[in-house]
Amino acid sequence: MHYLTAYPDAAAARDRFIIDLRGPRPQHNPRRFQGLSIEDEPTERGDVARVGTIFLTGRECPWRCAMCDLWRFTIRDDTPAGAIPEQVAAARRVWRERGEQVSRLKLYNASNFFDPRAVPERDYGAIVAQLAGLDQVIVESHPSLIGARVDRFLDALGGTRLEVAMGLETAHPAALDALNKRMTLDDFARAAGDLRRRDVSVRAFVLIGPPFVPAAEQDAWLLKSVAFAEACGAAVISLIPARAGNGTMEALTAQKLFRPPTPEDVDRSMKLVLGRSPGPNPQTPVPSPRILLDPWAHEN
Repeated sequence: MHYLTAYPDAAAARDRFIIDLRGPRPQHNPRRFQGLSIEDEPTERGDVARVGTIFLTGRECPWRCAMCDLWRFTIRDDTPAGAIPEQVAAARRVWRERGEQVSRLKLYNASNFFDPRAVPERDYGAIVAQLAGLDQVIVESHPSLIGARVDRFLDALGGTRLEVAMGLETAHPAALDALNKRMTLDDFARAAGDLRRRDVSVRAFVLIGPPFVPAAEQDAWLLKSVAFAEACGAAVISLIPARAGNGTMEALTAQKLFRPPTPEDVDRSMKLVLGRSPGPNPQTPVPSPRILLDPWAHEN
């Protein structure tokens, strides 16, 4: 492992650097989900919803983000037609057999729901057929894929509400670029605006302790990142502690560009965000976002 090789400046070179440091990819059955979880989440109404998450198996994300290890739960080839509906049906069957009920469902595929190579468009109707009884579905996507496929999925959903989760990660412009997400803050804001104009809720992922942000500035940039997501109209802001384990983050640690947040860091960050001052216009009609801590863990 070339942990001390300097992290590249150019995006294409970063792609190679990140891929070269990956470990082996486990083999996955593209017709079986990775795992399931159920948790309580506060809703926009002020009550609590039982939210199920299906960690789906499908094609990996085409972006090579420095902090991401989700490729471990994906396949190299395109997701086969029919595989995603089959996984959703199987997951809901497991919950029914356990007597578990959910009112909202996250379909997280460790990639992008609106990438047709990860979730074939022809499967939209079959996916929706497995969502009976739900009042909201949450999917994940890179901001650059917000477009016509969102409209087609909305048409298939009918009256079921949609929320799209997007990774903002950090509002620190240089760090965001170094993360190799291939997007800018303007790109995120534009995608969030496009979703809200479609009456689609926005969930923003923000990292606790991201690499490339100096240690002394982490708290300030966390608050700026949350404020940016709030200004974009995010209904939910999920704080995700950055973690090692993908090779690249170990290299960044060796180069003193990353320090994994400790449990104390995570606790302090949550308290800092929950205790923040309101935005510049507290009379805004957009409700304050719900702040969640999201460890990205799942169980079978």
